[in-house]
Amino acid sequence: MVILVLNCGSSSIKYQVLDMQDVNNYSLKAKGLVERVGGDNATITHKVPGRENVFVEKSIKDHSEGISDVLGLLLDANTGVLKSLEEIDAVGHRVAHGGEYFSGAALVNDDTIAKIEKCCTLAPLHNPANLIGIRAAASLMPATPQVAVFDTSFHQTIPDYAYMYALPYEYYEKYGLRRYGFHGTSHQYVANKACEALGWDVAEKKIITCHLGNGSSITAIEGGKSVDTSMGFTPLEGVTMGTRCGDIDASAVTFLMEKEGLDVNGINNVLNKKSGLLGISQLSADNRDVEAAAKEGSAKARLAHLKRCYDIKKYIGAYAAVLNGVDLIIMTGGIGENARNVRRQVLSGLEYLGVEIDLDRNENVDCDNCVISKPESKVVVMVVCTNEELVIARDTMNIVSAL
Repeated sequence: MVILVLNCGSSSIKYQVLDMQDVNNYSLKAKGLVERVGGDNATITHKVPGRENVFVEKSIKDHSEGISDVLGLLLDANTGVLKSLEEIDAVGHRVAHGGEYFSGAALVNDDTIAKIEKCCTLAPLHNPANLIGIRAAASLMPATPQVAVFDTSFHQTIPDYAYMYALPYEYYEKYGLRRYGFHGTSHQYVANKACEALGWDVAEKKIITCHLGNGSSITAIEGGKSVDTSMGFTPLEGVTMGTRCGDIDASAVTFLMEKEGLDVNGINNVLNKKSGLLGISQLSADNRDVEAAAKEGSAKARLAHLKRCYDIKKYIGAYAAVLNGVDLIIMTGGIGENARNVRRQVLSGLEYLGVEIDLDRNENVDCDNCVISKPESKVVVMVVCTNEELVIARDTMNIVSAL
């Protein structure tokens, strides 16, 4: 079964074409990443095994245009792996927020789309982008089944005292107002993958996973199950992110609305699209740009970098308390896998937990499942490459095979 996976983030599109024989037997036909969607300097990195990588830099105004470019590369005589879109048996989509509608993956139909639309107010940066991918695929491949895989599913095991907000209970009953958590496919995947590489049983370990990208979240995992996570009712809560503010005093929100004359849409725009690294640095939401500016002497860029790292470290400490110890800390996502300065800043000063980092190894991560802690460290620290797309492909295959 040939499956196209589309993973539309707030400013990116990851994609893979996988030939799935079964959930553990598959081959990668092509993969790629569209970055900085919405900008004039967007890039597409297109990879086909056995061929030279293709790199394109161009203006990509939105996700719809980005998906069109991706499909063009997949069908192109020189860069492609498909002769026609009819070769695709199914399309799997990452969807950020399923609310309380979905506890697992779902076949895309009118009802599924309607429920995803209802959750757009909960994930304003992601669900609309996810829907663009679904609608674009439906337009181009109307007879091809599609499956939605939700970020929120893995976190359904969080206990009620952890997911509840201390608000009048009626708001939970009326609106489902609670912590949902996100990046679930990534957190679950890297935890299982790391334990397999170490020869551990994930059900016996206490794990903290740090998915760090333009959107970032930290998760406490015990017995292979999520027991707490930093993102909440929406992907806004938690650590400082690319354009999202993370944790904030709710009264600061109403204060800003009053002082700046902002309505609901206005304050949502500030908190979700103008804050985070971009808001503090006044420069960019991209970690690479912020780090470069900090090295060149920008005080605001340095502050943005330190703020992000401080938040991540604080959550690691909190979740070590929740778990009553930690066996394994995992760094993943585009920043977790590639930004050695972020890893060093976050992981330094955790000796009280038994964390001892090999600084040379951290500077020279050259493989997947790379252990960057010292052999004598009581806590193993690993850099693990996430593959949310593979999880999505597996779920898609299971659902479509049952049709």
